[in-house]
Amino acid sequence: MSALDLLVEGAAEVFTATSAGALPDAVVGIHAGKIAWIGSRAGLAASDWTVGDATRRVDARGGLVTPGLVDPHTHLVFAGDRADEYARRATGTPYLQIAAQGGGIAATMRATRAASEETLVALARPRLDRLLGFGVTTAEIKSGYGLDFDNEIKMLRVIRALDATHPVRLVPTFLGAHTVPPDRRDDRAAYVREVCERMIPAVAGAGLATFCDVFVEQGAFDLDEAETVLRAGLAHGLLAKLHADQLGAGGGAELAARLGAVSADHLEHVSRAGIAALAAAGTVAVLLPGAALFLGQDDRPPARRLIEGGVRVALATDCNPGTCMTENLPLMLTLGMSRLGLSPTEALLAVTAHAAAAVGREAVAGSLQVGRPADLAIFGVPSHRHLPYHFGVNHTLCVLVDGRVVHGG
Repeated sequence: MSALDLLVEGAAEVFTATSAGALPDAVVGIHAGKIAWIGSRAGLAASDWTVGDATRRVDARGGLVTPGLVDPHTHLVFAGDRADEYARRATGTPYLQIAAQGGGIAATMRATRAASEETLVALARPRLDRLLGFGVTTAEIKSGYGLDFDNEIKMLRVIRALDATHPVRLVPTFLGAHTVPPDRRDDRAAYVREVCERMIPAVAGAGLATFCDVFVEQGAFDLDEAETVLRAGLAHGLLAKLHADQLGAGGGAELAARLGAVSADHLEHVSRAGIAALAAAGTVAVLLPGAALFLGQDDRPPARRLIEGGVRVALATDCNPGTCMTENLPLMLTLGMSRLGLSPTEALLAVTAHAAAAVGREAVAGSLQVGRPADLAIFGVPSHRHLPYHFGVNHTLCVLVDGRVVHGG
């Protein structure tokens, strides 16, 4: 028999994000950084595992234990802020007008280009700390505010540096096709060629990204440009993601499915044909309800139609300086229920198992299973139904990564 290194006990509910569902009064045993036992205390006593004098005990205090949460869509690395734009939008100035006057993504681009790698690391670290404090143990981060060769590479190096020094596990995405930078708009075809022929080979060659993403929208990139960029990424081993169908039904979901994209994100205006295509391709729908809320819009992706059509739905913060400045992933559970019609179980799956699938990590993250890395979050609520119900409050008591307590305790 072997002794456990750590035992999480005293939980009212353990939400496994597997077919086992939510287990009442269960314990979680951890050994060598991996989950060794999930189930009843009586079952543990009859197993090959023991609780020894050296076993650390973590008291869940009658709370909820879940897999470490997964945030599958963020733009956490940037310099500057756009609080002034938020104030202007709130009093009636349209976003497109602000962008035409030099604001929007271009404003963040200028500030990010001017910042050193060290500065960007220092700015992003507190944002990651806040994600961790909300129970997040895995997060995707996109580039996309450099928008030239040197600065896109700089952003991805910053993500790599953060991943090496912060408990949250990071998934890097190359988003050089976020928008055409203002200084390249007179020859956008040349910019697309640079993304495909110079940036993507360099990013892939240095192992700086897992995914290649494109913002497919009026004012950003059209379907043909997006397909050109994503096929270049695929040719260099970068899996595909898309910002799709946010402002209108532009065929982004269908393109994502056709290219076998791991996720299609936003989808406020996805068509029925797009839903069917996503389901057939197994592409995860990443929904970002915080963005519409922050923008004062009522556009809502058809979450129920997606789910009923066989598409796995994930939720993300979309944390970024312009359209959703928050690291509060549990708040997205509330918005997912109140604005998108998800059930409590669907909402929590959307930030665990389905979110892990949206970043290609479902084999190692997003669920509590024996043999998986012991990434857990403990919340001071009695069940998974209460986490979205009691909203706007940080209920996180403790977070573990690889079986180590990295927050709270």
